[in-house]
Amino acid sequence: MTNTRFQRHPTPQEAFVRTHTGKLVLFLIFLLSLLVGAEAKTTVKKESFGKTKDGAAVELYTLTDGQFEARIITYGGTVISLKAPDRKGHYDDVVLGFDSIAGYEGDDPYFGALIGRYGNRIAKGKFTLDGKTYTLATNNGPNSLHGGKRGFDKRIWAAKEIPNGVELKYVSKDGEEGYPGTLTAIVRYTLVKDSLKIDYSATTDKDTVLNLTNHSYFNLAGQGNGDILSHEMKLNAAHFTPVDDTLIPTGKIQSVAGTPFDFRAATAIGKRINDNDEQLKFGKGYDHNWVLDGAAHAERLAAEVYEAKSGRVMQVWTDQPGIQFYTGNFLDGSIKGKAGKAYPLRSAFCLETQHFPDSPNHKNFPSTELKPKQVFHSSTTYKFLTR
Repeated sequence: MTNTRFQRHPTPQEAFVRTHTGKLVLFLIFLLSLLVGAEAKTTVKKESFGKTKDGAAVELYTLTDGQFEARIITYGGTVISLKAPDRKGHYDDVVLGFDSIAGYEGDDPYFGALIGRYGNRIAKGKFTLDGKTYTLATNNGPNSLHGGKRGFDKRIWAAKEIPNGVELKYVSKDGEEGYPGTLTAIVRYTLVKDSLKIDYSATTDKDTVLNLTNHSYFNLAGQGNGDILSHEMKLNAAHFTPVDDTLIPTGKIQSVAGTPFDFRAATAIGKRINDNDEQLKFGKGYDHNWVLDGAAHAERLAAEVYEAKSGRVMQVWTDQPGIQFYTGNFLDGSIKGKAGKAYPLRSAFCLETQHFPDSPNHKNFPSTELKPKQVFHSSTTYKFLTR
């Protein structure tokens, strides 16, 4: 028999709380799930972006999550627009580009494009792989640059919508631009909350070399709104790869300490860009590869840029071993971009996550070789904040 001597019946108020607390908790969990789902939802819209000179149709994919918007075309897998709010909630397009496909087919310095088969430079357009020497197109003085005369930036990529973004695919045939092996490249752009993420993957049927990147030109004050010399840059890199007068790495890995290349503490881009330094003279400013701190293949913070007037901050996270910092040294105002805005000298910067330039010709650099049955994969994220 149960002893009820010390049992106390609950008051009506206590009984109500006990009865409804569980229901209230479940209701709050339901509301939270709705909020989280709404925050993560990105809409993807597909439309036409016209046709190339050869009559090929170009598609435009617009990704938006209510706070950020990215627009990507199938010609070159190009990011043609990226809108981000400033500290007051005002939106600007922070990448350079054109309003029509004609601009990208014209005198285009790789604005926003996917770069391949080999991003950056290969000396004299030659490299040796498996005992065989391959000859590439030379399109940058004596060197091959960004995949040759018709690299991945000038190709139409097949596209399909995926959750929060778009997937692009391009098959580069054996011998295209001089590179060995049929290479299948897949790139996924996804926009979630405050970040545009780029996932690269590739396979090949023959030994080849590969260096994929994106060549967006950023101005955190807004495209066409002045130069980027007052932007504050921080690079988590204690070393860089010095170059010769054709911008080919010498093979050395040099400390940034005591040089204009030390951005380990946030420093205005323009503070030392005109210093009497041989490397800066070679590049007409910054156009060099930094050796990122930390283990490659692990995504870590590579760079952070701050623009004081807008309060915009852009972080670059990557698992790549290097990053090319370029300060628009060859822009001269002759190019008219979106809304007819001119792009003068140093009106944008690039942060191209990558393996090192000319790696196939430097055994001490991280290897860029890809073999059959291997799958190349890399991720880079551009994250936007304000302060």
